[in-house]
Amino acid sequence: MAVGHPQRLRIIAELSSGRLHVSELARRLGISRPLLYMHLQRLEEAGMVTGELELSPEGKAMKFHELVPFRVHVTVDTVLDALRADEAAKAAETTEAAEAADQEGPDDVQESP
Repeated sequence: MAVGHPQRLRIIAELSSGRLHVSELARRLGISRPLLYMHLQRLEEAGMVTGELELSPEGKAMKFHELVPFRVHVTVDTVLDALRADEAAKAAETTEAAEAADQEGPDDVQESP
């Protein structure tokens, strides 16, 4: 579900005031541009957002995004599926963090002389 992620809801909220350049949108949201592009792609695939490349006066390609009028039909199953996906993503992050910590080794090991 395209709006099943809090970052995508924040993107929609920011774009509700009008179209924005990707760099400005990333600054406002406090996220990296690669992460922003991933979320924008999901919103574009759902037909909620559109992106357009424009050339600046200096000849630099600039990507702007804006909302497309849309309606969302939410059911209990939709909400439950989104929550399950969010919980699974959080569990995966926790597992990855624990595995990374295990690979680092304990901090209190002292070398013998």
